Amino acid sequence: MVSALIVYGTRLGTTASTSEEIAKTLREEGLEARVVDAKKEKVKDIAGYDLVVVGSGIVMGKWTSEPEDFLKKFQRELAGKKVALFVSCGSASPSPTVKPEAVAQARKNYLDDKAAQYGLRPVALGFFGAAYDYNNMPWWASMFMNAAKKDFITSGAKETKLGLYDSRDWDAIRAWARDLAAKARSG
Repeated sequence: MVSALIVYGTRLGTTASTSEEIAKTLREEGLEARVVDAKKEKVKDIAGYDLVVVGSGIVMGKWTSEPEDFLKKFQRELAGKKVALFVSCGSASPSPTVKPEAVAQARKNYLDDKAAQYGLRPVALGFFGAAYDYNNMPWWASMFMNAAKKDFITSGAKETKLGLYDSRDWDAIRAWARDLAAKARSG
């Protein structure tokens, strides 16, 4: 059976739930999938995995440090594996105030440049929206994000529970994971 490792870093939980949905979809496609929160657990070995998926939330234009550390630690081993990268970030969310060129630049910065930085040739790159939970944000983040709340709503973010605005396209995430499963099974 094809085995996948999903390692992620998250600040406010969005990337955790995205990782779990990717794992669920991979399992539905017949793969074994292990999910690791890189902040809580350090991966010691990746030899037993056919596919390694690394995901991060983006805040203030940066990956979280834990998946970045994972990429550094396993850079050499990852070069010989099927690898996929994904990010959960507001830049991926549709918005009437963000130009398509800015979205393309964010995708390049967070995915293409990250892969190049570590000499990786990913089989897939995922650029997914974010969720903003005003109930669990630090005060400084909620002050900054309050200014953007109208934009989230205008761009189609749904308030899935009181104070939680989610702009992720779950169907697109599942489709990405199904495609990833097919790539993992191929030669």
